[in-house]
Amino acid sequence: MGEAMREQDANIVFSLDIGTRSIIGVVGEVVDGKLHVLAIEKENHGQRSMLDGQIENIGQVARVAKSVIERLQKRTKIRLARVCVAAAGRALKSEAAAFSLELPAVQPITEDDISHLEAGAVSESEQVIMEQSDDQNDQYYMVGYTVTGYRIDGYPMSSIRDHSGKVLEAEVVATFLPRGVVDSLYAVVSKVGLEVASLTLEPIAALNAAIPADIRLLNLVLVDIGAGTSDIAICRDGSVVGYTMATIAGDEITELLMRTLLVDFETGEQLKMSLNQDRPVTYTDILGLSHDMDPKELQEIVAPSVSNLAQEIAQRVLDLNGRLPSAVFLAGGGCKLTGLREKVAEELKMDPNRVTTAGNHFQRNAYAEEYNLNDPEYATPLGIAISAGLGLINDSYVILLNGEPAKLFRSGSLIVRDLLMMNGYNYNDMMGRTGGNLSFTLNGERKFFRGGLPVPPVILLNGELAALTDTVHAGDHLQFVPAKPGEDAARTVADVLGPDFVGSVTINGAKVRANTAIHTGDDIWVDRKEPAPDPVPVPVPEQVPAAPAPVPATGDGGQIRVTLNGEKLMLFGKPGGEPYYLMDLLKFSDLDFQNLDKPVELRVNGEPGQFQEVIKDGDSVEIV
Repeated sequence: MGEAMREQDANIVFSLDIGTRSIIGVVGEVVDGKLHVLAIEKENHGQRSMLDGQIENIGQVARVAKSVIERLQKRTKIRLARVCVAAAGRALKSEAAAFSLELPAVQPITEDDISHLEAGAVSESEQVIMEQSDDQNDQYYMVGYTVTGYRIDGYPMSSIRDHSGKVLEAEVVATFLPRGVVDSLYAVVSKVGLEVASLTLEPIAALNAAIPADIRLLNLVLVDIGAGTSDIAICRDGSVVGYTMATIAGDEITELLMRTLLVDFETGEQLKMSLNQDRPVTYTDILGLSHDMDPKELQEIVAPSVSNLAQEIAQRVLDLNGRLPSAVFLAGGGCKLTGLREKVAEELKMDPNRVTTAGNHFQRNAYAEEYNLNDPEYATPLGIAISAGLGLINDSYVILLNGEPAKLFRSGSLIVRDLLMMNGYNYNDMMGRTGGNLSFTLNGERKFFRGGLPVPPVILLNGELAALTDTVHAGDHLQFVPAKPGEDAARTVADVLGPDFVGSVTINGAKVRANTAIHTGDDIWVDRKEPAPDPVPVPVPEQVPAAPAPVPATGDGGQIRVTLNGEKLMLFGKPGGEPYYLMDLLKFSDLDFQNLDKPVELRVNGEPGQFQEVIKDGDSVEIV
């Protein structure tokens, strides 16, 4: 009988690196703050079931993953149930955007103001990415962002906390991951009967393995060169500040060899792996002819592609980092390409000694008796395991969002706003959107109606009302009901002219009925017909007329007199006896509500007023 298998306990960490060419599995045990690697297994995909790091054939990828899992279980005698995975950087999309927020007056800037400002900028980034997408229904998860600058009333600032101002601006570079990438990863894990224990990004995982936390105060770059992608992560001041990717990677080299030497993909891969050896390479082309080639000849063939890869990496690093970094670490199987390290240093105009292969720091967090963990190809699979096992990523614990485990990507502290944006919610979900305004001209006079106010969101953190800036912790339960947008302003001809209107109406030159809806930009002209006068009542002989009673503030035919901004104004009674509200006087104020550069002040008889406040005969109103 075989040896009994033990269950995967809390100290056992299992990671799968699902790459373009292969799947690598790592099983380790956390011992005294380090990951003791027990087993590593690798298996290539039998067919092109992955494209540039993205899962294309879920069933085929699941079969390879199952084979890796079975071999790991056989070697470790551990029944694996929970797996740590990472999403490929191939689909990462980064975009710069800006957002401005106008406060009611010059006032101290609060944490909530900063949160609203940054959330708005991130949502602007997402909007740009969605507009560039071929499918407008795509949904994206925010995985991180960097604030590149603030302004207060037009003045550049590095930080705006505790300052005072009125108009705030923020510029960010935000990074998003399409929902399909994450969903396909979860689908593979589900097919092999496992549970996702943690989810991170491949560039973050590789960085956690290659660059220890205590040297991240320096501005360092990790470039993980796989078969389909070259993922890039940047850290400085102690934290990861950006992610991007280069579209050129190891497969570009393989495909160049295929075209040049007329070989199939597998032979091209084998030739690529032979670039560094010192003896002739023998291969057979697709015509069945056998060839011997010196590795130096192979190196000359791939040199243009190596140069292109180095140029692409250097440009991406400079674009995201904004300046030369302190050092660059190259990881992944592709980093072993002859001459790549030197070429990257050349393109960056850096000292070649400051561009190195990753691996020297792996032993800080992991060790093994059987494996050489300094191999840069282990950066991502080892990084996934280290990140989860040693608690280097938020997603090594669970936060429930509306009853389901939330998707978490970033390192460091996490607030409600960040959590929501990582799970597909945007600025309008959190802040609400005012309904669309309605603006048109009536007999040459501009008319304007504001849209309705939004219904604010409901945020409950562990059953208590919470703010977007509240911090979330492991085990927290967050309930979120998105804000509802305000209703768009809507009016018909009858709404504007009143039910007693008699005459003809044209909109944009066409004659219309009273129930016709008005749209922004409409040009309305009205030709009124005066109704026939009421008959003059004949007084009863010898009857003394009664003294006139005061005119009511409301009622058919009634009128009230008010003072608006120091000028006398007579308001005729509304049909049906409805009262006048303060908001009814806005149209008499001569303010252009579309182009305001200051807040509007409302006062009634010297006291602050409200839009819905009833106006009475003799009131003095200020709208300034």
